[in-house]
Amino acid sequence: AELKHGLPPEKAVVETVKYLQSPLFASTLTTVLTFLPIALLPGGAGEFVGSIALTVILSLVSSLLLSLTVIAALTGRFLGKREADIKDVREREAGEHRPRNVFEQGFRILMKPGAWWNEGISSRRLGGLYRWTLERITAKPIFGVVLTLVLPVVGFLQAGSLESQFFPSLARDQFQIEVEFANQGAIANSQAEVLRARDILLGYDQIQEVHWFVGESAPKFYYNIPNSRQNAAYYAQAMVQLTSSEDVRTLIREIQDELDEALPAARVLVRQLEQGPPFEAPVELRIYGPNIEVLRELGADVREILTTVPDVIHVRDDLTVTVPKLALAIDEEQAHLAGLSNTAVAQQLEATLEGAVGGSILESTENLPVRVQIANDSRGNLSQVASLNLQPDQVDPQQETFRTLSAIGDFSLVPQLAQITRRNEQRVNTVQAFITAGVLPSEVLNNFQAAMAARGFELPPGYYTEIGGEQAESSDATGDLLAYVGLLLLVMGTALALSLRSFRSAGIVAVVGIGSVGMALFSLWAFGSVLGFMAIVGTMGLIGIAINGSIIVLSAINEDDLASKGDRKAIQKVVVRATRHVLTTTITTMVGFVPLLADGNPFWQPLAIAIAGGIGGSPFLALYFTPAAYLLLHRHRRKRQRPEANPPKLLTPA
Repeated sequence: AELKHGLPPEKAVVETVKYLQSPLFASTLTTVLTFLPIALLPGGAGEFVGSIALTVILSLVSSLLLSLTVIAALTGRFLGKREADIKDVREREAGEHRPRNVFEQGFRILMKPGAWWNEGISSRRLGGLYRWTLERITAKPIFGVVLTLVLPVVGFLQAGSLESQFFPSLARDQFQIEVEFANQGAIANSQAEVLRARDILLGYDQIQEVHWFVGESAPKFYYNIPNSRQNAAYYAQAMVQLTSSEDVRTLIREIQDELDEALPAARVLVRQLEQGPPFEAPVELRIYGPNIEVLRELGADVREILTTVPDVIHVRDDLTVTVPKLALAIDEEQAHLAGLSNTAVAQQLEATLEGAVGGSILESTENLPVRVQIANDSRGNLSQVASLNLQPDQVDPQQETFRTLSAIGDFSLVPQLAQITRRNEQRVNTVQAFITAGVLPSEVLNNFQAAMAARGFELPPGYYTEIGGEQAESSDATGDLLAYVGLLLLVMGTALALSLRSFRSAGIVAVVGIGSVGMALFSLWAFGSVLGFMAIVGTMGLIGIAINGSIIVLSAINEDDLASKGDRKAIQKVVVRATRHVLTTTITTMVGFVPLLADGNPFWQPLAIAIAGGIGGSPFLALYFTPAAYLLLHRHRRKRQRPEANPPKLLTPA
């Protein structure tokens, strides 16, 4: 535009940089601020996506610096040479100079004045239609505002119907298997069972290799698989390598059914590899309370309800697993006659079975205690333990000194809890549900909560529950993501108000940002995508990009004297001039997300759909909503400047 006004290329570049530096700085700052909460996100989710936001921030800052310095300098240099070349071509054409060779003819074609590669692509028909729509929007700004906000409003209304998923499963040619037997099982039994499972797995053509690890977790072959099991004879984990990553979910479901049938005494979990921070089970309910037995009963009730929920394949809780314990019931009367107290019996049993320190030896510089105990054969034989002679507290020489253990008590096997879990210093029973591969945890959780309500499940006084699993991780990550939003919105609003020199203009940009979120939600709904953490990350990052077009339009309006006063014709001309900048930014940004959209990766696709959909709708908000909203907010200026219909007549002397 500056070149068309007759300015030399160097001055035209300087004037253009002065004109664009304020909106470019404001748009870059707002985009950086929208990505900053993602970069500052703590925890596992922050480690997972924080580098993405940091890369975007560094790219935006570098882009701003390069645009205002290097790009501007190169543009001035190339435009100056281009103007000279065009002038030379015109002089040769005026002098009817014929090209001497093919290269000169090609150069003349390349520098032809008015060509689309020099002046840009334009269409009279589309341009006329576009100007006609702008006239209608600016003539009835209320209609323009309502029309442009229809899709964002639909997006917000449909947000509740979107399926939610924290992080999607991974399309990878591997999966894992976890097998748990009874806690008192021997490792030899576990090994024999998993070898039988290995033979079953190798019968599938798609399975290439199976690596089992018995008694402990597998090495960390994938970043978010916890390997916390050690010295667990009842536990085994396998890593399964496939020939391809196609149709992994169907294969997992088939293997799950077959292994459940082949190993009925074990809990078998065939699990697809997941993205994002790790969690033990996709669906969890934590029950807090003071009494262990009540917690155990409540956990059993919840487990019973979970077994009726569709797509739940296995359930477990912390207080169901018990181990057998050998208990001694002492006859108080016989022990008193024998001169034995409960404390004396316990001390002598511990000294005999566990051993007693009888001295120490010095090895190098370390003093090692010497523990004396009976042989393992006697310790492992119940009859030998029952015949153990106990010495009374006070020995009477006139009576028999020792009394056997069986004479003062009876042995029996009783169950004992394998563990008592606590969370935040409170007793808790965590009930976990494992679901069919490919089923969304949010869907199962909704069905579970509906089943609990239908069953009339209630907690006694002093007990409460909270949701764990995927939903808890998602809520924590989303809460951390939104922790800095309030402060950053304040900074963003201040920057926009200072840049645009108007709180009303900053308010228009804020509405455009909210509308772009609605466009992103509408895109997720239209393409049948899920509303997960990556979609939320994409929507937050989208805001700073989507408002750039509105900032450009408002800056152009403020720079025009007539447009800034609310003149409709002037606003239409300003918007038409800014259209090329807005569309160019939108198209180049959307093209950058085409590979992610075409790839179909479930991890990146929600992010790409949210950003591309929101940016795709931003030109309508920038080119139609922004001028319409500006006219509505500046109606008083137009009224003050409108000439009166019947101006007062001046009286002149006759």
